[in-house]
Amino acid sequence: MKPTPKPRWLSDARLIPDEVMSYLRKIAVHAVKEDGFSPEDVSALLGISRSSVYAWLKRFKHAGYDGLDTKKAPGAEPVVTETMDAWLKQTVLETTPEAFGYETPLWTCALLAEVLADRFSVVVGGAAVNEHLHHLGLSCQKPSYRALEQDQDAVEHFVNETFPKLQRLAKKLDAEIGFEDEAAVDLRNRSGKTWGARGISPKVAVSGQRGRLNILSMVSTRGELRYHVTPGRVDSDVYIDFLKQLLKGRTRALILLVDRASFHRSKKVRTFVAHNRHRLRLKLLPAYSPERNPDEHVWEEIKDKKLGRQSIKNKREMQQRVQSALRSLQQRTQRILSFFNLPETKYAIEC
Repeated sequence: MKPTPKPRWLSDARLIPDEVMSYLRKIAVHAVKEDGFSPEDVSALLGISRSSVYAWLKRFKHAGYDGLDTKKAPGAEPVVTETMDAWLKQTVLETTPEAFGYETPLWTCALLAEVLADRFSVVVGGAAVNEHLHHLGLSCQKPSYRALEQDQDAVEHFVNETFPKLQRLAKKLDAEIGFEDEAAVDLRNRSGKTWGARGISPKVAVSGQRGRLNILSMVSTRGELRYHVTPGRVDSDVYIDFLKQLLKGRTRALILLVDRASFHRSKKVRTFVAHNRHRLRLKLLPAYSPERNPDEHVWEEIKDKKLGRQSIKNKREMQQRVQSALRSLQQRTQRILSFFNLPETKYAIEC
């Protein structure tokens, strides 16, 4: 029978894990100090040199049992210092690569490594930058895009001045406030991820047909969702039909916040609203500011989280799936209310 090979760590203590080695030192010193064993006995029992045992006894004399713990080597001085870390965090949070001459507004670890090299004359790789960013509490995220044409002063005025006036008007008229938006869904819209072998994109069979539907929807701070789906384009007549749908059965007046689509401002729509002024008011949201409209998040729920992840074969099936997704969301009052609790939309429920 072949003899069992001796583990290497029995003849080379450097292979013993640090934590285990710390306990071995303490056991050895305790055997000498408390149990009366000689350093030579302990050395023979543990297979450790006598000089090591005497060195441990000396460490114990100066620092007690804590002095027997394995001490990590100090290592080299960090290349990226605390000052650089602070600058790195401020740069990521307050600027874009465009401020440094790059043609992209999106930071990558490689770009930050280049900027660090230019600023501080240090050479680090993207992986090292990635590690520092995580230690700084930062993460790589999908950004929220804002239109260059957006007038931020106008947005601030709307949030701080115009909308509070509308809230007071709603209270005076005993009216509800709703937010309306429109969007299109297409058979070719795709979203979501799946698992697969690393480096190989998974293949998913989908329909190559074309098909498109347009949706109008409205949400309110009561968690209400109303919608209208049409295969054609949304014009003034379609929009007026939707407004009639919103007013049907409603016992309170409605103040509706809308974007600046052409049909919102058409003569037909303005005439309809004027004729129903005691029941309906249309007010415009700031231009190029979709993030201020809670109803925008209906499309995230319907398109990105539902339809874009489903295998839909044709336009007829898409119509069924759209109606099903909207009906399902309509029943989820708390989810609709969550659209008003985002940083850009919470103004709509604050008095």
